[in-house]
Amino acid sequence: MKKQLARLGCSILAFTLCHIAVAQKGEVINRLSNAQTNAFYTSNKAPLAASYFIKLPIASITPGGFVRKAMELERDGLAGHLGEISLWLSKTDNAWLNKEGIGKYGWEELPYWLKGYGDMAYILHDEHMLKETKFWINAVLNNQRDNGDFGPKVERGTGKRDLWTNMPMLWCLQSYYDYTHDPRVLTLMTRYFKWQLSIPDDQFLEDYWENSRGGDNMYSVYWLYNITGDRFLLDLATKLDKNTANWRQLNNLPNWHNVNIAQCFREPAQYYQQSKDTNDLHATYNDFYLVRNIYGQVPGGMFGADENARKGYDDPRQAIETCGMVEQITSDNMLTSITGDPLWAENAENVAFNQFSAAFTPDYRSLRYLTAPNMIINDGKNHSPGIANEGPFLMMNPFSSRCCQHNHAAGWVYYSEYSWMATPDNGLAAQLYFENKVKAKVGHGQEVSITQHTHYPFDSGIQLTLNTAASVDFPLYLRIPEWCKTPSVKVNGKALSITANAYGYIKLSNRWKNGDQVFINFPMEISVRTWDKNKNSVSVNYGPLTYSLKIKEDYTKTDGRHNAQGDAGWQPSADPEKWPSFEIHPGSSWNYGLLLNEKDPASSFKVMKKAWPADNNPFTNTNAPIVLIAKGKQIPAWGIDQYGLVAVLPQSPVQSSEPVTPLTLVPMGGARLRISAFPVVK
Repeated sequence: MKKQLARLGCSILAFTLCHIAVAQKGEVINRLSNAQTNAFYTSNKAPLAASYFIKLPIASITPGGFVRKAMELERDGLAGHLGEISLWLSKTDNAWLNKEGIGKYGWEELPYWLKGYGDMAYILHDEHMLKETKFWINAVLNNQRDNGDFGPKVERGTGKRDLWTNMPMLWCLQSYYDYTHDPRVLTLMTRYFKWQLSIPDDQFLEDYWENSRGGDNMYSVYWLYNITGDRFLLDLATKLDKNTANWRQLNNLPNWHNVNIAQCFREPAQYYQQSKDTNDLHATYNDFYLVRNIYGQVPGGMFGADENARKGYDDPRQAIETCGMVEQITSDNMLTSITGDPLWAENAENVAFNQFSAAFTPDYRSLRYLTAPNMIINDGKNHSPGIANEGPFLMMNPFSSRCCQHNHAAGWVYYSEYSWMATPDNGLAAQLYFENKVKAKVGHGQEVSITQHTHYPFDSGIQLTLNTAASVDFPLYLRIPEWCKTPSVKVNGKALSITANAYGYIKLSNRWKNGDQVFINFPMEISVRTWDKNKNSVSVNYGPLTYSLKIKEDYTKTDGRHNAQGDAGWQPSADPEKWPSFEIHPGSSWNYGLLLNEKDPASSFKVMKKAWPADNNPFTNTNAPIVLIAKGKQIPAWGIDQYGLVAVLPQSPVQSSEPVTPLTLVPMGGARLRISAFPVVK
């Protein structure tokens, strides 16, 4: 907690350029200066607080490696073909397809899906996906009502308009504008926001979901303001903040729904851009740490709230929705821009690498609603009240999990979009490392491209190669992962001196020429973390990757229509043979505790490296490029409880008379069944 408070103080109270080390033309800084304004990309317009980082246009970054592979699997899998399955994407009787906003199908599902699907279409340049995206976008743009409202006319209670429906669709429109610069988007949004401003406060953001999620609406308002400069938009942002749920409480949250927390804790920091009240920033940081101090004493960057976080349910078996992971990555990206704090990119990386991929079958043709750090069963049974839901919430099912079924597509594509960001001084910043290529304007307007070659997070080395028509001056910033103690950088083979245990960004100021190369090395080490608030359990990391016990995963194919949630819906032609569901059962023992060297826990593990997988999909137990070898003992009393879940962790250290057994640990993000928070045995 002391470390968290120290960071909080630095993040909020010391918005100054902090130099840690200087070497030739490289330096390490805690935070960039936001005193300048990027000349080429839209950032915050006065009087909003200046941005620390600026999102690049949507097609600026071309992903490669495992991130591209994941998107291609999504395109060829559930996300790309959800229109064949989901009743909510039906083009018959769909409220998104008529001006009156009336139809049997029409709420969050379509825009939830489209915001990921459309962005993938733009980035992958897939003609079929682009055509499908444009169909839905044109329907929205062509069907705005005369009063400025648009979309499904969903009303709650005494005729109060539910505005949540439109919030994710606004994001779809913003991406479409980013890709096409279609002026109809600005016209629709301006008219819509004027209509929103006219709604009396007692009828505005009154329903549960919209009341929690006003920050999503605010994001679109500021986006439009930064383009048009229309001052009424600032009045609307104030109205949104006033009527959104109170995310500024010191020791409480307005509700404890897992997706709302991941999605809405950022709202005060969003409004900080206008209020410039550091208490608003404090509130967002406080929310982030509050839920993790109570329910987040687990590896993977998230917290336990398998629907709503509940007192007494804080074991690593408590899960998070796939939606929650997507929204956490989204919030982290947004807060990187607002605060300049590398904490947020760090957390996005943690969630993406250690949680997100495990929510899907390896081919991305099926997903589950809930995924936990400790999870030894994946089936269609009701595990309530061990899980805060009554129903089949654990199995891999393309027909079910109505919200996550549609929202999951935004995970990897949003991660990719924020991997590089523009800086106020007309430079570029590498935020999230993986194989990719960025093309952007820098310096005095010259266009450069930087190609990133790496197998990070499975390799410590990252090579950047610059391509430019002529030499150009601009600063290049490289985020230093918090876990890395001894980062190193070479520019064209010449090493720069970097202080050990540096944290923040390495700034390289240079006159760059075509073919210049930057080689970054983030040496990875074993680290063992003790979760003293969770039975003194431990988790094991190698660099940014958390490791889980390798459990044999036995897949059983089923018809997902028989194990779908009660509110699920599918088209009559949806084929369960083409889109099978799966239960996953353990085919090997899982109830092990780890044997650790008390004086040097890291020495208890041996790192074994294997070849990079030919299919570019490292997040499977079979393909894992790095595994750890450990020793442990079984804990016979730790089994499956009365709810059909892994029982609550025993208090460590645990006495066990079982024989010492060699164990293999695999990356947590590739383990669909896993034990990631381990008891310690003697």
